[in-house]
Amino acid sequence: MSSPEPVDLVDVPTRRIVSLAASAFVVLAAEPMFLLVDTAVVGHLGRVELAALGASGTVMTMLTVLGTSLEYGTTGRAARYFGAGRRSAAVNEGVQASWLALWIGLLAVLVGQLVARPVVQAITGGPGPVADAATEWLRVAILGLPGILIVLAGNGWLRGVQDTRTPVRIVVIANALSALASPLLVYPAGLGLTGSAIANVLAQWVGALLFLRAIRAEQVPIAMDRKVMRKQLVVSRDLVVRALAFQAAYLTAAGAAGRMGAAELAAHQVGLLLWTFIALLLDSFAIAAQALIGAALGGGAVAAAKRTAWRVSRYGFTAGVVFAVVMAAGWYLIPALFTSDAGVREQMHVLWPWLVCMMPVAGIVFALDGVLLGAGDNAFIRSVTLVGALGGFVPLCLLALWLDWGLSGVWAGLAAFIGLRFVGMVWRTRSGRWLVVGEQR
Repeated sequence: MSSPEPVDLVDVPTRRIVSLAASAFVVLAAEPMFLLVDTAVVGHLGRVELAALGASGTVMTMLTVLGTSLEYGTTGRAARYFGAGRRSAAVNEGVQASWLALWIGLLAVLVGQLVARPVVQAITGGPGPVADAATEWLRVAILGLPGILIVLAGNGWLRGVQDTRTPVRIVVIANALSALASPLLVYPAGLGLTGSAIANVLAQWVGALLFLRAIRAEQVPIAMDRKVMRKQLVVSRDLVVRALAFQAAYLTAAGAAGRMGAAELAAHQVGLLLWTFIALLLDSFAIAAQALIGAALGGGAVAAAKRTAWRVSRYGFTAGVVFAVVMAAGWYLIPALFTSDAGVREQMHVLWPWLVCMMPVAGIVFALDGVLLGAGDNAFIRSVTLVGALGGFVPLCLLALWLDWGLSGVWAGLAAFIGLRFVGMVWRTRSGRWLVVGEQR
């Protein structure tokens, strides 16, 4: 496998930022694009099936929390070694992260099977057709969890060594295959919602096998190194807490929407998928920042790290404005693509202004998130996320349910979450306390 050119540690050219961001854009877009297609396919089965996908999808996201943390921790560690000129050490971070992903994934499958029904019922408000359908989907989809975590680990180390091609090729192949399988399994094969789950599992394991092949192509030792694995777990500790704060907030929001009614939960599911899709696309600048900041600090280039931080923030803001304009223009058309249920479309129009207005600020938040992740400033990221989730998002979601504010109150909570993180991220970046040089923070 050819190695990408080393990053210019004196000043990162715009072309390099755009190249990394574009690669991350495609990788990040592939999975939510499949989920959007899958949601559109399931949405036409009916309100119950769409609400069930929303509830079970929320649980599935919760179970990937360790893998996401491992991904970001691996990128930062691999990028610092890469910036210091030690590619083999950077790739070894990927080897050990993949071992961790496999073992954590297998454990999570076991736990997920045990808690599937009670957790789903907690989200949907108790037993019923939505809970039954959601549990059936989850018990199949969870079998792909080890594959999801291996894919996340693979993305982590490849971003760290600034390989912009391999992740794109793998993720596009896996998700294109699954996007073709989903409608065929749901309708002609007659599997309904279960067919959607099978398509998910297919994509996740195909992607995992391709990422493992990419490690083999590097011709590095693939034995487990417990010392490196322990260090990765320590680095991931704060990121796990951060991710759990995210999931607690999103689970609270889903639970509040579920208790408002099936139309509200279905609308919230589609709105949240759209938000996640756009957030991940905006996050492409964060991924670029993470790789470049880690490499710059690993090579001791403090000035380049500072300049890169503010440049990716400007790019993130611009992208956020563009997405806000697109979503505002699609106020009527986009909801109609996902459901023919008039009640669900009405509820989507309730949350739509919040969805649009958050995007420009979110573009800055996500970019600075990548800056601090690349610097390994994990403790601060953990703290500011906890403040945003527990001080803004969760309380407003609960008030929305208790005071009958509807979905508008739930999405006001999400807006507060973004706003509080924005204030914290800007303050931290301006302080310069994240600028710590060396192979390891």
